[in-house]
Amino acid sequence: VSTQSTWDIKELKAEIMVTIRRATPEDLLNMQICNLSNLPENYQLKYYMYHIFSWPHLLYLAESRPGKIAGYVLAKLEDENDGETKDEKLIHGHITSISVLRTYRRLGIATKLMKAAEETMKEAYDADYVSLHVRVTNRAAIGLYKDVLGFNITKVEKKYYADGEDAYEMMKFFKEPIKNRIMKKITEQIISTYPGTTYPPVSYTHLRAHETLRYLVCRLLLEKK
Repeated sequence: VSTQSTWDIKELKAEIMVTIRRATPEDLLNMQICNLSNLPENYQLKYYMYHIFSWPHLLYLAESRPGKIAGYVLAKLEDENDGETKDEKLIHGHITSISVLRTYRRLGIATKLMKAAEETMKEAYDADYVSLHVRVTNRAAIGLYKDVLGFNITKVEKKYYADGEDAYEMMKFFKEPIKNRIMKKITEQIISTYPGTTYPPVSYTHLRAHETLRYLVCRLLLEKK
């Protein structure tokens, strides 16, 4: 698994050299500072340490110069068994946190960080799929995950965040049979939540633009056809 890549970004006639590399324990404090600067969801340093000592291959950072972090991704493997039987255990990756400093946004850094973590999940751990949570109002992030990285919205988590905002659970599947099986299971679970209910017809575009839990059922059914 490749641990480092470097590329040039030309922005406002200035050239920025950004390196994507695997994080080390020495980077954790700067990753925490980056998180505190950007996100309302913050973690104690021991939580970063837990990640890097448990899954040392799944933490990546973007570095504009030595010691200067432009962004990071914090990822892990989940412990629960998502298989159809107790003997079948699906390998489930999860993006705990991703953050890019404002001055480095819209340069493709978040995409490269996510892809680095995803590739390592597949190559080092043979992961079946990866999940994440995102605020329902964070349209920029949702667009990145859906349209660029290929994630699907699979659930609405009510009041997931400390301030009471809902979250979308999103998944990306690395193996097509696993995708078909899990999406079918999710669809059946959601339909069973609303037995016998009917809603007025809406367009597919409307379903995508206003992704509520009931519209998610309709879109999943349409995409199966």
